[in-house]
Amino acid sequence: MHDHPTPDDDGYEWPTCVACGKDLWTDELDRLACRPCGDRTLTRIRELPGLFTKLNTTAALMKGARRVTSGGSGSRTAPIPVRLDVLDMAGPGGVAAKLQAIEDSWRQALGWAPVIHSDDYRVFALWRTDPARMVPAHARFLGDNLLWACGSYESIAEDMETIRHLHSGCTALVLDERKPGRVQIGNCPVRFDDDGLCAAPLTASAASHRVRCGNCNTAWETLGEWRELRTAQEAVAAEGAERQQQEGGAA
Repeated sequence: MHDHPTPDDDGYEWPTCVACGKDLWTDELDRLACRPCGDRTLTRIRELPGLFTKLNTTAALMKGARRVTSGGSGSRTAPIPVRLDVLDMAGPGGVAAKLQAIEDSWRQALGWAPVIHSDDYRVFALWRTDPARMVPAHARFLGDNLLWACGSYESIAEDMETIRHLHSGCTALVLDERKPGRVQIGNCPVRFDDDGLCAAPLTASAASHRVRCGNCNTAWETLGEWRELRTAQEAVAAEGAERQQQEGGAA
């Protein structure tokens, strides 16, 4: 906690960073976003063009993609397999488009005219047709004007989050950090006070040893707790099988 001067008004609240919520230092009171948030955002902006260059390659688009058979479409040639998650970032509507939207909103707030690309006859949306050219240009503009945005632009927190999301998404794809899938591991065996059974479906991921029931919030984290979970599930299954057998015999 910083040493703040004692305010005369008891209802006074010390200004906080709009991005991280932490108290601003005394020499940051002319800013909306604190310097650490601004510095992290500037680093991400500067790294985005390089990440995009690595992402916007045929190798990145096709690495690990599943080949789709032509099936009954009548085509003799199966479509080229692509990574849709990479295409979402590198293609139309991806990084270039989102940076373009931020630049346009900053230009409007500054009272500057938008940049229009044309040949006197047609207007070109280069973020769509040539994103590899536009990502560095947008990043340069955002980096040059970030200090102004941190001090004056009311929506800077949302733009910082967009830039963080783009940077983390591109980084994960470049490093091929795909999220492992989840598998079903049976139902929750927890019994409620009224002796009812939770029975919500449980899933597990190779990325984490923690299993949590989304219905009753019971969690199993250690190897011993995993064994207890399996034992409880087997007991519930045995009870169900015995109940069915009794009901069958009664019929």
